[in-house]
Amino acid sequence: MSVLIAIPARYASGRYPGKPLAELRGANGVSRSLIERSWLAAKAVGGVDRVVIATDDSRIKEASEAFGAEVVMTSSDCVNGTERCAEAHDALGGGYEIIVNLQGDAPLTPHWFIEDLVSGLRGAPEAEIATPVLRCDGLTLNGFLNDRKAGRVGGTTAVFAQNQQALYFSKEVIPFTAQTYADHEDTPVFHHVGVYAYRPEALAAYASWPVGPLERLEGLEQLRFMENGRAVLCVEVAANGRQFWELNNPEDAPKIEKMMADMGLD
Repeated sequence: MSVLIAIPARYASGRYPGKPLAELRGANGVSRSLIERSWLAAKAVGGVDRVVIATDDSRIKEASEAFGAEVVMTSSDCVNGTERCAEAHDALGGGYEIIVNLQGDAPLTPHWFIEDLVSGLRGAPEAEIATPVLRCDGLTLNGFLNDRKAGRVGGTTAVFAQNQQALYFSKEVIPFTAQTYADHEDTPVFHHVGVYAYRPEALAAYASWPVGPLERLEGLEQLRFMENGRAVLCVEVAANGRQFWELNNPEDAPKIEKMMADMGLD
């Protein structure tokens, strides 16, 4: 199966304008933009035929081409990354059997998250979309809870059935647990990793559906699939000692830089 990774990136983020061009310093002290670090994460994935950055902004296009990325220009009408990936796939002439949406705010995504995701979708022919979930340890869960107490929208959590089909995704911390956990203790909460793998038919259908009430309330694009009766497969991935966080707010930048320093990631 041919695999395309598209990295949707927009400049006009409501919470963090210009986020794709924000600089992050690696363990070696060298700063690279968020979009470049996301592109490097995509290029490290095995079994991928093509990696493109999908944007509607000339500043992101110029910066991306400067570090060697292939850029596909999309319209400013796209309301989320999934719609932008659908436009990019069409602009490239289609033909890919799996399209991966690696959102441009997840530079710490390990290559095996995406490799396992693609493998999971290939192994579930009835599934039209798949997304990774990572079991939270106590440290990560407490980070989520602290963000919510401070009024910040942090990571997204997921709950799913025994067959791995998603039941719901939320920016609240679900499921509720009254228990407290040590930093390295496993918890019943799963962090949704902002990556998606689509079959082309499902991706093409997505853009034709209106935004539903749950997607509008949560601001989570994957809920549009669920609101239209499409099953979302959750693929559990393993951290293997890697720390993971997304750049959702300006306050996340020093946290990610510290993680890169701790893990020796340049």
